[in-house]
Amino acid sequence: MRVKNRQLKINNKWKAGFIGLLILNGIILLLLLALIFWPVSDNAFPQNAVINEQESSEFYIQTTKQNLNNLINAYVEKLLEGTDHHYRILLEDDVHLMGELPVFSSTVPLSVRFEPIEQANGDLILQQKSISVGLLELPNKKIMEYMDRFLPMPDWVTIDPDSQEIYVAVTDMNLQGNFDVAVQHMDLEANNITMKLVVPYETLGIQDLSREAMQSLFE
Repeated sequence: MRVKNRQLKINNKWKAGFIGLLILNGIILLLLLALIFWPVSDNAFPQNAVINEQESSEFYIQTTKQNLNNLINAYVEKLLEGTDHHYRILLEDDVHLMGELPVFSSTVPLSVRFEPIEQANGDLILQQKSISVGLLELPNKKIMEYMDRFLPMPDWVTIDPDSQEIYVAVTDMNLQGNFDVAVQHMDLEANNITMKLVVPYETLGIQDLSREAMQSLFE
């Protein structure tokens, strides 16, 4: 009799455990079905998406006096092609212009040193420090007048004899690809030169990406 009662208790435990497991599986199944078929709320996307109307990107390039010097003189050589004029630029602790200047139906060696001063707009002013034309003793203003008259200069370079300065409108340079260049920082003594390069998006062929096309990307 005791054995029969013990067997009955064991059977009841198994039955209760089976029923509990069955109920637990049923609850899990109901939760999964509820998660699958639960209504999903619509995501609200902004109607007025922020459009980047910027037309260009800026890059800052750090270079050395030697690299910039080679570039400048390559440009000067191209500028002087087909002329009888000769001058070159040497970037040292200052800007050194050396060449020849026609004076009194002859030519005399020219040497001018300038202090470069970067401007807020990216241009450059070359402020005269010292100047000489061979052994001739001429006023600095007169020498600058001869330079303005006889030395070929790009359209974006202006010699001002009165202030004894040269204004270099770097931002007015016409470069292939519509790139814009500006002087960000120029410290010749520390050999620290930084240029800003502005690349218009139209140069990359994406100028036709209209505002409507950009807007559609966010709808």
